[in-house]
Amino acid sequence: MKLQVQSAKGGDVGREVELPANIFGVEPNEHAVYLAVKAYLAAQRQGTHKAKERGEIAGSTKKLHRQKGTGGSRKGDIKNPLFRSGGRVFGPRPRTYNIKLNKKVKQLARASALTTKAQSGSVKVVEDLKFDAPKTKDYVSFLNAQELTGKVLLVTAEKDNYVYRSARNLKGSEVVAVSELNTYDVMKAGTVLIAEGAIEKLKEQFN
Repeated sequence: MKLQVQSAKGGDVGREVELPANIFGVEPNEHAVYLAVKAYLAAQRQGTHKAKERGEIAGSTKKLHRQKGTGGSRKGDIKNPLFRSGGRVFGPRPRTYNIKLNKKVKQLARASALTTKAQSGSVKVVEDLKFDAPKTKDYVSFLNAQELTGKVLLVTAEKDNYVYRSARNLKGSEVVAVSELNTYDVMKAGTVLIAEGAIEKLKEQFN
């Protein structure tokens, strides 16, 4: 698949780039995409939830009353889970939600996501973006020049703090380097903008 390279100020720059078939022309694997998105969202969870169980509650361990003869139910100590402020039965404990995926599955998921976007015409190639300082209005001007609205993902060759900081205040705008590109961000985006220099980095990553 060949695409015209778009200028940062709008319009074509007069050259084309060939999108690698092993990245933008594979048979999309929906299950791999599902696994990658599930793993990404699971990794966002802190897993710091904790509830005190019976052995961790502060209180006396004395039996509240004798076992029989009171007419009431038998009870243990004040930390009984049946009481208010008692210990919780099988409460949540800190844990990690990380899901391990094989490298080839992650790679297939990314390629499937990029192929899906390319097939729907949601992938554009732009010339490498350079800002002298982090300015949101400059990034807004860039998006307006591309006639883009909604959720836009810009993939750069290397991490550029000026470009990243210019876009981070805009709702729906994301900037990631090729090394940080993940399936979730690609699927979430309405349009995927790929910097011209990032094409070679993608080839290196997939080869």
